[in-house]
Amino acid sequence: MRILLDECLPVRLRHELPGHEVDTVSHAGWASIKNGKLLRKIADTGRFDVFLTADKNLPLEQHVQNQPFAIVVLRARTNKIADVRPLLPEFLRRVGEFEAGHVYVLA
Repeated sequence: MRILLDECLPVRLRHELPGHEVDTVSHAGWASIKNGKLLRKIADTGRFDVFLTADKNLPLEQHVQNQPFAIVVLRARTNKIADVRPLLPEFLRRVGEFEAGHVYVLA
């Protein structure tokens, strides 16, 4: 699975998703790009299956339906690695179920 980590998540998280091709928004050269434009860039590249974020407002503020990738929102107490890490087993268990054009919230 090709996963893109939002810049609101710790970069170290990429090493916690074994067996998947993981890139970060910053590494892709898209740091500080607003959500709407970022979603368009992700869609235009066709390089990612899942956009992983901690931004709970993203699905409310942006048009996320019909995107060519799934959006997964990690709802942790904070976006620090210690708070996000407990959500990763469920993410890894379900990663094959995520469908493009849908938003999934893991809490």
